[in-house]
Amino acid sequence: MVYSSRGLALLLALSIGLITTLFLSLFDSVKTTALVVTSIISFSVSYLSVFVVLEFLIFREISSLHKIMGKLKKRELAKIEKSNPTLNPLRKINQEIFSFAELKQKEIDELKKTEAFRREFIADVSHELKTPIFAAQGFVHTLLDGAIDDESVRIKFLEKAAKSLDGLDMLVQDLLTLSQIETGQIKMQFENIDLNKLTEEVFEQFERKAAKKNITLVLDASNDVFAYADYQRITQVLTNLVSNGINYSFEGGNVKVILEQTKKYAIVRVEDQGEGIPPEHRTRIFERFYRVDKSRSREKGGTGLGLAIVKHILDGHNTKAEVESTPGKGSTFSFKLPRFRPDDEESD
Repeated sequence: MVYSSRGLALLLALSIGLITTLFLSLFDSVKTTALVVTSIISFSVSYLSVFVVLEFLIFREISSLHKIMGKLKKRELAKIEKSNPTLNPLRKINQEIFSFAELKQKEIDELKKTEAFRREFIADVSHELKTPIFAAQGFVHTLLDGAIDDESVRIKFLEKAAKSLDGLDMLVQDLLTLSQIETGQIKMQFENIDLNKLTEEVFEQFERKAAKKNITLVLDASNDVFAYADYQRITQVLTNLVSNGINYSFEGGNVKVILEQTKKYAIVRVEDQGEGIPPEHRTRIFERFYRVDKSRSREKGGTGLGLAIVKHILDGHNTKAEVESTPGKGSTFSFKLPRFRPDDEESD
């Protein structure tokens, strides 16, 4: 520390001794010997008194606080911007305490947000799990109560129960996928992928689903477009976006995947011709279980986790999904991927 109890005690004792000596020198009756003795005694007593008070009542406590704040600074305050340098130890400690309090306040705010998110997430999961479980339970109990003897009713109810359980399985699988991505259990396997081929494979999965609504799946790509990404995960992204496009498009419409490329990036756009997304909902559609219209969304299937999975997969590719939408006309989801491995791009 810049200041010390000895230094301050010495300065104060010298000042007191000097002032006392100068004051006594004003009297002619006071001899030089008496002035010297008085100066020495005044200096000594002042030094010892001030030193004891400063060392044991102030500086020792300040030194202890300073050591504690030093440890905290190394462990928790390293990311906080350094405060203006000062020679005053009390001001320095005050600045460090303020920085520590500021950091802890941010942590408290984050914990509050996390707690609110946890409560909302548990409520959403409980509700989403309850719906298919109660549906399947109702069908099974109806059969047990006597409807099982009617073959037509039995088959119909068993099919409905199976559909509810399939939805429950899909929800659990999406929750597991989301959890594994967030915890890093799923690692991205980057390679050069053919986006044209990937899109065609995704379209093949949805041919029957699109045909039921008389929806045409269109691939718009003038050239072969390649990207450096995880083939399986980008397939999952495009699968969720195309599935949503079919679910929310009007009958007889189109779901179009547009592939473009620039010098550095491959750009993927998925357009649908449907209801669109109101502006007030666009910032939240990538949240878990968030639905623009909860009742209609459940009727169209899905777990409410598709876009959340899309967001996390694209985060793993250091990119993000963007959405443009016109209510009543449709929506366009887009994202970009690097065309080359970063090392190859630097060498070029």
